[in-house]
Amino acid sequence: MIPRYSRPEMAAIWAPENRYRIWFEVEALAAEGMARIGAIPAEAARTIRDKGAPKLAAMNADDVARIDAIERETRHDVIAFLTWLAEAIGPDARFVHQGMTSSDVLDTAFSVQLTQAADILLADIDAAMAALKARAIEHKYTLTIGRSHGIHAEPTTFGLKLAGHYAEFARNRVRLVAARAEVAVVAISGAVGTFAHLDPSVEEYVAAKLGMSAEPVSTQIIPRDRHAAFFCTLGIIAGAIERLATEVRHLQRSEVREAEEFFHPGQKGSSAMPHKRNPVLSENLCGLARIVRSAAMPALENVTLWHERDISHSSVERAIGPDATITLDFALMRLAGMMENLLVYPERMLANLESLGGVVHSGEVLLALTRAGLSREDAYRIVQSCAMATWTQLGTPQGRSFRDNLAADPDVARMVAPTDLDAAMDPALHLRSVDRIFARVFG
Repeated sequence: MIPRYSRPEMAAIWAPENRYRIWFEVEALAAEGMARIGAIPAEAARTIRDKGAPKLAAMNADDVARIDAIERETRHDVIAFLTWLAEAIGPDARFVHQGMTSSDVLDTAFSVQLTQAADILLADIDAAMAALKARAIEHKYTLTIGRSHGIHAEPTTFGLKLAGHYAEFARNRVRLVAARAEVAVVAISGAVGTFAHLDPSVEEYVAAKLGMSAEPVSTQIIPRDRHAAFFCTLGIIAGAIERLATEVRHLQRSEVREAEEFFHPGQKGSSAMPHKRNPVLSENLCGLARIVRSAAMPALENVTLWHERDISHSSVERAIGPDATITLDFALMRLAGMMENLLVYPERMLANLESLGGVVHSGEVLLALTRAGLSREDAYRIVQSCAMATWTQLGTPQGRSFRDNLAADPDVARMVAPTDLDAAMDPALHLRSVDRIFARVFG
């Protein structure tokens, strides 16, 4: 991923130095596991650790370049790494990678990288949820208009809007925890996964030391349904980001202006129009979400591989692993910052709520008429007629409020007392269950 959308901690997971350190750790642990059962000399396992660990700890760009140079000759990345490692270990290097195949190293290391990435993403989700919770509580009772199909529906609160997004991210956190567990598996089973040249206890030892599980049947690779679940989960999280970002974009529209992104001192919105305050963060988040979601389809296609293994998945994962996790990490932190600093305009929300002359209270008026004895069909006809008269005459000299049109209708005046009509049009009606909903979401 380009530096513009990369944060150092996540990018470091995918750096060659980290990848090679994980490769070494897999090889060193496997050697220790073999030594425990007498498959290789215990002294050799100690030498591999003692000579290899400092080499990997001090690894620099020159070392990476040396491995790359070897790979240009061998045309094999794991062999290139093992050749470079042997230069540091010496004769005991012959005990490195005993009975193993390249996928044992590559797949196990990829699992480690994905779990490292997942841990950062979980912290990112926590930050986004903290921002959403704080703003939801702040605006728990801030009345605003709820919209369906983009059209005014009934009153809600801005806090309830945000609580809904919080709940979605809470579900996504559960999904990511499960997806992390899905990919936290080790394969040290050798060619085609039969343990012909290895004892299964070696795999179990490596898995325990890495805090992971052993893949029950690895063929020669870890089955890619696990990775598909992981990247699909990232795509779902990206969808939650875009849903919230899209809401902010709509609320910032000039005709709405109920909330907007913080506009920094010195910030410019347009090269041609100095008045512009554009929703650049939320628009950016919508674009980044598309990048993350784009990783889901190739991850799903990676599930189908030939027989016990092929490498058609490899090129895909070299791209989507870094790009999806780095992009999502950046997007989640940008989202958290955007919500922490979001400017909210309660007065504008209230003005928009009443901008259609009160027709948004039609649902409760309909119920008042049915409670008074009218059939639902007749009540609906009367309320809709008054609402449409209000809607179509807004801003004209003959225009009247919804309340006035209702009061002028003889059936309404006969069946519903003015106090009951006023109660039906009280926005506070829509606040009475807010506490219970918040208790469901936040506990």
